[in-house]
Amino acid sequence: MTDLTVRQATPSDAETILQFITELAIFEKAEHEVLTSVEMIRQTIFSSDAKAHALICENEGQPIGFAVYFYNYSTWLGKYGLYLEDLYVTPTARRTGAGKAIFKALAKIAAANDCGRFEWSVLDWNTPAIKFYQALSAQEKTEWLGYRLTEQQIKALATAD
Repeated sequence: MTDLTVRQATPSDAETILQFITELAIFEKAEHEVLTSVEMIRQTIFSSDAKAHALICENEGQPIGFAVYFYNYSTWLGKYGLYLEDLYVTPTARRTGAGKAIFKALAKIAAANDCGRFEWSVLDWNTPAIKFYQALSAQEKTEWLGYRLTEQQIKALATAD
């Protein structure tokens, strides 16, 4: 794998992104949770008011991985941060530098946008990913717990008395 490139995704990548999302969900044992579609990806990542963005990693012009990211905000720093929602590299392209190339591209985006942080989450059982992040000198967050409201829970809270 000598010809790795990372580029901003375009609307024509929506099907590829859905394929990678599905492969990632299978890997994470959560395929049943994938509810998105090509059209939803086009709307949420590529519309004029999109809040999320995507990168495609290619080897010799063939997509081998992707990342989806968005910006958050740190009140303490008074700066935006880049949050990596998903990163996936196909099994045959792992250990080729693709993951590092995607991280480097994201770091360049974060630096160009004066981000004070670049954060992501990882499943506690994903040892290969954890070792990869440690090799990048990333720091594990140990004091913060993640919480989530589902769409149904959001609606229930929003309409509660």
